[in-house]
Amino acid sequence: MANDNKVNKLAFLPVMLTFFTMGFVDLVGAASNHVQADLHLTEAETYFIPSLVFFWFLIFSVPTSALMNRIGRKNTVLVSLVVTLLSLILPLFGNGYWLMLVAFSLLGIGNAIMQTSLNPLVTNLISGDKLAATLTFGQFVKAIASFMAPIIMTWGAVGAIQLFDLSWRVVFVIYGVIGVLAMLFLYLTKIEEQPLDGKSSGFAECFKLLGHPFVLLCFIGIMCHVGIDVGTNTTAPKLLMERLGWTLDQAAFATSLYFIFRTIGCFSGSFILRYVPSKIFFAISALMIVAAMVLMGMGQSQAMLYTGIALVGFGNSNIFSIIFAEALKAEPDKQNEVSGLMIMGLFGGTIFPLFMGFASQAVGTVGAVLVMAVGALYLTGYTLKIKK
Repeated sequence: MANDNKVNKLAFLPVMLTFFTMGFVDLVGAASNHVQADLHLTEAETYFIPSLVFFWFLIFSVPTSALMNRIGRKNTVLVSLVVTLLSLILPLFGNGYWLMLVAFSLLGIGNAIMQTSLNPLVTNLISGDKLAATLTFGQFVKAIASFMAPIIMTWGAVGAIQLFDLSWRVVFVIYGVIGVLAMLFLYLTKIEEQPLDGKSSGFAECFKLLGHPFVLLCFIGIMCHVGIDVGTNTTAPKLLMERLGWTLDQAAFATSLYFIFRTIGCFSGSFILRYVPSKIFFAISALMIVAAMVLMGMGQSQAMLYTGIALVGFGNSNIFSIIFAEALKAEPDKQNEVSGLMIMGLFGGTIFPLFMGFASQAVGTVGAVLVMAVGALYLTGYTLKIKK
């Protein structure tokens, strides 16, 4: 038993480094604003970029659950890292619209495979009532990559990081090196996985799980969470530019502010969830998001907007982990399939930005905030369904 614990602790390190690479997908919000500035895109064209990234979660999540049953969770994570590295290489050759769409599509595909396989892989290291806290710690590590990305992009754009005249695209080089290290570290680490029967679960078998009312509620909850997440890191700079007259470089910190507070929320949540019931903590988090939507929708000052962005960052930080853990516990014998469904729920990152783009083009950035507010209200209602 002691040796097993030692192996698990050693395996925890490369798994957490892989959670860091999972955060690479969050650079799409800040990157889309830079692409808009470079190529003079419309609001609808700009919001289409993050929508495309998360579209691939709809296509690849459930097949990934079948792939896990065949080749194992660790090998599936390694596949996701290879695809992610390919996505980081393409932008080094230019910043044309179609090239960026292909790169971000690969980033979405790699992240869909990664999120579907990495979260269940954690159950081979941690189980029981510590699972939600451990997944939250993984989200904390992921959030570090998320808030670093817009900072690195800004440094590259203003010339603080000069590398091959890449400007803001220098982030792809830095994250590419980290991705290679994560892949090698995980490949060389032994992780004992639960034996699987090797059967492939098709779309029909996975979707049958949506007949479980609570699993369906979890699925919609994940959609709302990621819609708010992607929506905020794209919309936050636009709020500052629209209402305070700031430039993109001045407003870019808004995205980092969101992820800084999301990082703080994940880190503190990994400890709080060990002592506070998930239901209570989730309720507090959901109410913080609702309050944030009010501030972001009505705020006209830097203080009010920053407070709203910080609140939604902190409040949204633990939503995914709690919902994911609750879904896995609801169907303990179908964890791979449930994981595929929950990650498919990240398709909300496609649906929300599309509606936000149209709403923003019609009535201004406040329209995008109203779309996110719908998701915030759903999460508040979902709280009532979480078991004590």
